[in-house]
Amino acid sequence: MESHNIVQFTVSESGERLDKIIIAQLPALSRAQVQALIKDGMVTVDGETSKPSAKLKGESLIQVTLPVVEDESIIEPESLDLDIRYEDEHIVVLNKPSGLVVHPGVGNVQGTLVNALLARYPEMIDMQDDPQAEGRMGIVHRLDKDTSGLMVVARHVEALYQLMGQFQARTVEKYYTALLERRPKTNTGTIDAPIARDPRQRKRMAVVRDGKPAVTEFELIDDNFLDGRALVCLRLHTGRTHQIRVHMAFIGCPVVGDIVYGYRKQRTGLKRQFLHASELAFDHPATGERLHFTSELPVGLQNILDKLRS
Repeated sequence: MESHNIVQFTVSESGERLDKIIIAQLPALSRAQVQALIKDGMVTVDGETSKPSAKLKGESLIQVTLPVVEDESIIEPESLDLDIRYEDEHIVVLNKPSGLVVHPGVGNVQGTLVNALLARYPEMIDMQDDPQAEGRMGIVHRLDKDTSGLMVVARHVEALYQLMGQFQARTVEKYYTALLERRPKTNTGTIDAPIARDPRQRKRMAVVRDGKPAVTEFELIDDNFLDGRALVCLRLHTGRTHQIRVHMAFIGCPVVGDIVYGYRKQRTGLKRQFLHASELAFDHPATGERLHFTSELPVGLQNILDKLRS
């Protein structure tokens, strides 16, 4: 059984963000770790769960539940094969395989993309202790463990901040290819529905009225598949956790292989979700040149398409 440490403290700051207060009280935790604890319901304010950006109002009792684990503050380099599509002294563009976790977390400190990046680019370790990097270790955006495809990674803090600015300004183009269990009612469409933690199941996301803005555009590629399935191209205009999977399920067309938001019992034999980051375009953080990358479907996904073709 996993054991926990419970830390309690009372603060009187009014108008200060919850995550910043916890970081000040518990400096051994990174911002990313604190935000993850809050989102996972491991932090309460006067007995109630909250969100990282919540601003406190007057005196509050904060309780933080910390899992007792081995020291995970040091991320060790680990030599793993990476499919590098582009690299220079500022950035790396890679094709992430399904099954690879992006960043180490509680109980998952080895075999991640960050471990592999540190082995290939040792200088990236400097970002671990740089407060400006906020614990990101070059990671500008993420893909779920079982989503494959293109990612851009920064090799130093200046590139990290420049790329983060592009993502925040929504000038980065991100396209995905997905096979859906049902064909959407229209050939093209835009889903504009806010996303937040599911209030009933904290490990899931959901369309929630007061969630963060989330916009996904879709276009039908092919609907010549068994049982009414459809292949679509999706463009993300925002980058919420599980956004595509949540939005597709929201319109009644869940992603094939998604056992969290789609069908629990799969009928295709696919051991992952059929979701692939197929195109990525952004401005180079140093030169300003517009870069565009494409990635073909992995063999396993292409085989599923061939198998399901009607």
